[in-house]
Amino acid sequence: MQLGVHGLNTNATLDPAITTQLARRAEELGYTSWWASDHVVLPSPRTPLSPMAPTDPLLDPLTHLAYVAAVTERIELGTGILILPQRNPLVLAKQAASLDVLSGGRLLLGVAAGFLEAEMTAVGVPFKERGRRTDEYIDAMTALWTEERPAFEGRYTSFRDVDAHPRPVRPGGPRILVGGHSPAAFRRAVARGHGWIGSGDSPESLATHLAGLKQAAAEIDRPARLGPLEITFAHVDPSTLDAQAIGRYAALGLDRLLLYPAPLQNPADILAFLEERAPGF
Repeated sequence: MQLGVHGLNTNATLDPAITTQLARRAEELGYTSWWASDHVVLPSPRTPLSPMAPTDPLLDPLTHLAYVAAVTERIELGTGILILPQRNPLVLAKQAASLDVLSGGRLLLGVAAGFLEAEMTAVGVPFKERGRRTDEYIDAMTALWTEERPAFEGRYTSFRDVDAHPRPVRPGGPRILVGGHSPAAFRRAVARGHGWIGSGDSPESLATHLAGLKQAAAEIDRPARLGPLEITFAHVDPSTLDAQAIGRYAALGLDRLLLYPAPLQNPADILAFLEERAPGF
């Protein structure tokens, strides 16, 4: 099981010097991936579903990851997750390919449908359409990355007689990880994702999601080109992640466990957290 770092494009780590220090140290310690979260806007005043206050600073994930790519050499760069229906799929495909090329093929593109209606409305996307748009946009980006003469005809996006280069470094484009904890998200991960990405506060919550993914796999055909479904999970409570919990995650067959030190407000505390839980600690 690999260990990654999640959520450090916000709050205490906005300063570029701190980001550089933490990202380089994470790479030195053996963490294999660095993940950034996404919200274009947040409800104001804060609503019960909102994960952050509207005044909490949050850097754009692709911009943040491009900076991290420039100050590191090996660590993979993940969006965890990017809210896909809020983005134009052709523009995002170009941005993702560019980041993948500049980082030497290190991009992991985590996407999901989103869950904040106020945010979706503010960017002009009908909330009830978010799932269908997510499915279609994944297919459209894949066509642009992989087809010799790209073409796509959908309800929300259509194109032909166009092309976009450079193509991503990885054949077939960046690995796509589909996020979400609903039955629809599980089915989307099985049908369209190289992997699934979720979050929670315990191995028990992961076990519940794994059961949902198993049910989806029994209902949905998985394209052979995607290979085995890779499982990535972010543990969101830094106070409860110890060696025993990490061992329980590994026993569940988790491919990648993401540590989430973002609630810590002092960069020195974040660094200590990463050093204490580094691979092999």
